[in-house]
Amino acid sequence: MQKKILVLTGSPNKNGNTSILVKRFVEGCRHREAEVKVVDANGLKYKTKGCISCRACQKLKTYRCVITDDATKILAQIPKFDILVFATPVYTFGPSAQLKLLIDRTYALVKCEGTTPVGPLTKMRFALIARASGGPEALVPIQRTFAAAARFLGIPFNSSLVPFAGESGGVRGNTAALTKAYAFGRRLGL
Repeated sequence: MQKKILVLTGSPNKNGNTSILVKRFVEGCRHREAEVKVVDANGLKYKTKGCISCRACQKLKTYRCVITDDATKILAQIPKFDILVFATPVYTFGPSAQLKLLIDRTYALVKCEGTTPVGPLTKMRFALIARASGGPEALVPIQRTFAAAARFLGIPFNSSLVPFAGESGGVRGNTAALTKAYAFGRRLGL
């Protein structure tokens, strides 16, 4: 069965290292004939600065955010996919601000029945593509954060982490990183 993969990318640099890695990842996915859609969180228009904790979404029978903007459209599409990939540069041990705005709005896609999470996100797989200017230790906190979210939801999680990817566009010359991104796409695209 053909996998459907949604990539939410949060780089403020359209031609930077994260974007280059995502392109290679997508090539790997498509090699396996997976359907892939990439959404640039940096280009979304918001009415608010992320989730405003109104909790109105938690009172609805459906899984949707009550704020109507570009993020709402993306949130409505997420349940149509098998795998949700978060792609981000790491500046201060977490996802970019551009991606974090959208991530926080996914709160509308999960509710708890007692201590058990339910909703569209509990039926998916999460993946993370992250790159940092620093060494591997710079990627440990973001890896832990996304792995913890997947554990909470009870879903599988995979990651592809690229340290020492600092200079914008410099990853183009990093054959190992490009090969790794492509292989990660092939693996998830099965």
